[in-house]
Amino acid sequence: MTFDVAGEAARAVRERDAAWRFIEGFAAAWAEPIEPQDGWSRQELADTEDQLRVRIPEAVKEALSLFGKRPDLTSNQDRLLTPAELRVDHGVLVFRDENQWVAAWGTRVTGDDPEVLIKLDLVNKAEERWDPWLPRFSLACVEMVLSEALFRDGAETADRETSEGDISLLEDHFALLPLNSPGTRWFARDDVIVREDDSQWLWARARTPHALEVLLKTLPGEWSTEC
Repeated sequence: MTFDVAGEAARAVRERDAAWRFIEGFAAAWAEPIEPQDGWSRQELADTEDQLRVRIPEAVKEALSLFGKRPDLTSNQDRLLTPAELRVDHGVLVFRDENQWVAAWGTRVTGDDPEVLIKLDLVNKAEERWDPWLPRFSLACVEMVLSEALFRDGAETADRETSEGDISLLEDHFALLPLNSPGTRWFARDDVIVREDDSQWLWARARTPHALEVLLKTLPGEWSTEC
């Protein structure tokens, strides 16, 4: 099954429903299709609202009710929280934790599809703050699913330090995706996705062994691979 990552990502930027269609299509092509039992019920989410005494934004409810129980899509490295684990921090609804607890992602509780913020865990707690991450929660979900695909056990993955010439090769041979959080750029081409972090590290995932072989030839270097 093929899936146009670049084309569907461009549509996901424009509207929330397209973001959910992206995740459904990506899951079907790169993992397993999303099933009705893969999400939390609206009643469970309503119970969480009562416990937290806040309104959960509609986009957060839609995401958790669609794929909230699919850790293979959301929690291979960092972790999407369950409804019972959601928490509020200085007016921000925290929905995702970094795997070593050095960062958390959250969103305001106003608006249907609000901005996503990130907070780093610092030694000096007085210096911690919520900084912008991506402009919409639904778009952050697309980025999350792509990021977690890079770390799926048994998948066609590769990573290495960025070398001279990588940036021009990426820009010449791959489509730049409109999902760039601070310090990160995403690229896609022919059953391959690549994340470039701070012009220092490349993370890649291929849908097939052949696609991974093509990637390694297109971006030659000392890749660490897991297939």
